This record gives sequence, structure tokens and C-alpha cells, in this order.
Amino acid sequence: MRNSYNGGAMGGRAAGTGGGGGAPVDKEVDFAQYFCTYSFLYHQKDMLSDRVRMDAYFNAVFENKHHFSGKTVLDVGTGSGILAIWSAQAGARKVYAVEATSMADHARALVKANNLEHIVEVIQGSVEDISLPEKVDVIISEWMGYFLLRESMFDSVIWARDRWLKPTGVMYPSHARMWFAPIKSTLVDRKKNDFDGAMADWHNFSDEIKSYYGVDMGVLTKPFAEEQEKYYIQTAMWNDLNPQQIIGTPTIVKEMDCLTATVSEIEEVRSNVTSVINGQNTRLCGFGGWFDVQFRGRKEDPVQQEIELTTAPSEQHCTHWGQQVFIMSNPITVEEGDNLNLGLVMSRSKENHRLMEVELNCEIKEASGNPKETFKKTYFIE
Repeated sequence: MRNSYNGGAMGGRAAGTGGGGGAPVDKEVDFAQYFCTYSFLYHQKDMLSDRVRMDAYFNAVFENKHHFSGKTVLDVGTGSGILAIWSAQAGARKVYAVEATSMADHARALVKANNLEHIVEVIQGSVEDISLPEKVDVIISEWMGYFLLRESMFDSVIWARDRWLKPTGVMYPSHARMWFAPIKSTLVDRKKNDFDGAMADWHNFSDEIKSYYGVDMGVLTKPFAEEQEKYYIQTAMWNDLNPQQIIGTPTIVKEMDCLTATVSEIEEVRSNVTSVINGQNTRLCGFGGWFDVQFRGRKEDPVQQEIELTTAPSEQHCTHWGQQVFIMSNPITVEEGDNLNLGLVMSRSKENHRLMEVELNCEIKEASGNPKETFKKTYFIE
């Protein structure tokens, strides 16, 4: 994403407090850290300008009107109300559009301006706190964050599903996948230079403090270096990768059926996968992570036209999600056929459940099976 906040929404995504089965979430703190961003129209505009996402949701709704015609719909995190409006235009009998922030006022205005106030009811509040007069046939939501799970909004969608979806109901989207792949990138050189520059500046600063004021700052050099490494090297970065930067087979690290997924399975994602290098004599500079979601309906009530929204690297288009890039401080030269055995553990930050920490282990073997290199790194999706 290109603005100051990691994440984004289909006209909203401020749905509920989430938090899953972990420590209770302070609502005021959560609002200050998360929800307040979605109450500004400039942010909504950024989200609504993502044509890849807009087209996917638009086509999913209007090419599968049988799921909406005469039905009840719950839009979780409606934001400006665009998904609720489309649901009504596709023939829904009633749409409940839930929005946690004051953006609900703008959604009501937009609904009224499109003459749909008799169908769409905008409800301001967290989805965990509101009450509906009936169960719904469809839950629609654009809940995805960076690398799918950042922001932890899917917790609120799961809560809404378990509380308000009919046993025969459908989820839009219905399925989701997380992808991971080795990459080459000049980002690693730039960030390494930035880190080296920060450390050089610290050493000059330390020398001056000692020379002018007689205080030895040396004891703080290590914690300063750790702080700067986290900022420049260990913090995942938004990037619009070109497919040519993918140097090995992309692999799926998580698949979800939105109809059955639980909070416990997304609080911590564990995956052991393999990728094979497909470029000759190239530098492994890090890894890229992205996601896709599918609109398939359910087995007993499938869509008429399956739609996919992908955030994979592309030469034709870019989404506001882009890809998350995890760089290595020391790139490794790899050859075609080298095997990468990857162990990934993604869990929620203890300080903020909407942010993520990623533990990555990588074992590189030559095509012959001979060990090459191994490394382990902790990254932060903030």
C-alpha cells in the first residue's frame, strides 16, 4: 500500500474488534491504532481506486445474482457502502451494512443518493456488538490485509459467520490462499546501504558525545544496531514485484475455506514447503508473499461464474496490497535446480494483534542433494 497505513479495504474494512482467542482487546486502543484510519474519505478513495479488487468484487456479485436475488446480505466492514449497494442492485431483499467508524454516515448518504435506503440498512458499531433481526443468506466482506492476514479482520468475519449466517449461507469470498516465493531485488542493496549509513552516523555521533561531553555511548551501540536492523532489514516492505523477479517456484503456505476456517488456525500459521530455483546463477535476495481469494460459493450452492482476485506479481496490473517483501541482509548465489526447504511460522504481535511476526527458516540444497547454506530470520509485518 502506498499511504501511511499498511492494509486497505473495499471501501472500509472497519468491522469489529477481533482479537480471537487471545488477550482481550482494548477497544479504545484498537480504535486509535486501526479503526480511525478508515473514517477518512481519502483512505476510502485509495481503496476504491484499486480496479483489480473493484472488478473482482463487482463481477463476483453481478455474475452470480442468484446468490443475491431476494436474499438477505450482511456486509462486514462496509466503509463507504459499495458492496452493500452492489448487493442491493443485484436483487437482495435486505442488506445489513455494518461499519465500526463514522464512515457509516457517509455510507448512509451514498445509499440514499442511490435510492436504496429501503433495502440497505447501515449499522454503526463493531460487528461483535450489533444485533440483527434475522439470519442472513450471504456474508460479503473485503477483509484481506497485507499477506492476507495482517489486520486480523477475518476474526470479525468468522464471528459474524458463526452468529448470523444461515446453515445454507455462502461467503463472499469463499476461499483464500497465501503464497510465498524466492525473489531477486535491488531493495536488499538499498536497505543494506541505509543500515550501514545509519550505523556510520551513530558511530560519528558516539564519538562526538564522548569528545565534547565526556560520555561513552558505546554500551548503546548494540541495541541501536538491533533497532536499525529491525527497521531496515527485518520489517517486511510493500513492493510491486515484477514476475521476472520471482526466481523459484511459488508455493502455497496456507489455504482457507472461509465457511469453515477458525480463529485458532489463523492466529498462528505454520508451514513447511519446498521451492526450486528456476534461474541460472542468480542472487537469492529474499522472499515475496502475496495472496489470492476465490468466489466459489459453497459445494451445495456453487457460483455460476467463479471469480478470483489475485495480488500475485503482474506486468499488467498492481493492487494496493502489492506484495510483502522479506529481504535477506546477505544475499546468496543460487543455481537452477537448487532446492529451498522453507519453514514459516507467522503469528500475531504481542503488542498489537493486528500486526504480524514471521519466523523463517531456510535450508538450501544443490540439485544433487548436497547442503549449500542455511539461515534463520525474524521479520515483522507492521
